Amino acid sequence: MHLLSYLAALLVTALTAFAVYTPYIPEGGLGVNNAPPEYVALSDFDWQSINLALNQEWIELDLFNYGLTKFSPQDFQNAGLNAQDRFLIEFMAQQEFGHATLLRNILGPYSAKPCKYRYPFNTVREFVDFCQKLTRFGESGVYGFLEHLNSRAAAQLLLQSITTEARQQQIFRQFEGLFPMPVWFEVGITQSMAWTLLAPYIVSCPAENPRIAWQNFPALNITNNPDAVPLYNTGVVGNDTSPAITNNRSEPLSFSGRQVNFTWERPGQPVGYNNSYMTHTTAGPARFVAWISQLNTTYTPLENIQGESGSTTQPGPRVFGDDTAPVVNDTMFVAIVDENIDITPFNISQLNSHIVAGPALYQAG
Repeated sequence: MHLLSYLAALLVTALTAFAVYTPYIPEGGLGVNNAPPEYVALSDFDWQSINLALNQEWIELDLFNYGLTKFSPQDFQNAGLNAQDRFLIEFMAQQEFGHATLLRNILGPYSAKPCKYRYPFNTVREFVDFCQKLTRFGESGVYGFLEHLNSRAAAQLLLQSITTEARQQQIFRQFEGLFPMPVWFEVGITQSMAWTLLAPYIVSCPAENPRIAWQNFPALNITNNPDAVPLYNTGVVGNDTSPAITNNRSEPLSFSGRQVNFTWERPGQPVGYNNSYMTHTTAGPARFVAWISQLNTTYTPLENIQGESGSTTQPGPRVFGDDTAPVVNDTMFVAIVDENIDITPFNISQLNSHIVAGPALYQAG
């Protein structure tokens, strides 16, 4: 009897030791079978998505350096930005070099090289505003395809670069005197949406650059877009727009019930580098405005339609209903569409075939 008790105790001890030193691994998961990861594109979808992301990284690298050379230290000082702030932008450019190098390594020897670009700014404040908008659609453009990549290993590397870009976008908002992170969730958009927003700023590219495969939608213009550029150095809380860690603006840029006016182009317009792309849509007549933000795509009726112009009223939905965050906030996306189809973050590409024009960036807050 004593021998049996002793053996039972030994068995319990052995099982306990095994439980301690052999961690439980739940079933499931992708890429957790200890096979060596391959950091390459595994499909044409992967390659074309990462090619678009690389072109985004190249323009960001050029943009940050261009702004630092175009404007003098005094120009930056007049906008409330000092030498340390300029160095931060310089470091962001170094980050972009790292991101571009990473993506070129994934794509291989035939990946895109830097292009020539055009920029819509003449002042430091306009430069900062353009930076926060460019990084906005660059960041959201990757969120939109990241979880659909066949190459989970490449997706991991992209994740580690795009989270850096998210920090850049927040910093440029702070430089502009905006509230740094006014949403609960960051939104993702499709490759075609991101390419539509990027293409107008690329003038020419090396002949050997691979073609960007995604669709270009007709351009959308918000004729009364809220303007975050003016500098109000008032010292009054809620009114001052000087660079700051945070500004809780009691005078918001936009509000629910505000009329928003649009004009848009017909399809068939040349766009992109060397005007080598053509805008195209498969949608029917314009009927709704899609507000793409956070976890939601909200629709409002398009009214006062006259040819390629119309208006709508800014909606006021909440992310999870009453007493939660407003959906419409931040630097967000709007598009003119033909139908108000149900869209969730994972299947936003379903919206592509319904876009009449856009998206455009709406400076909601």
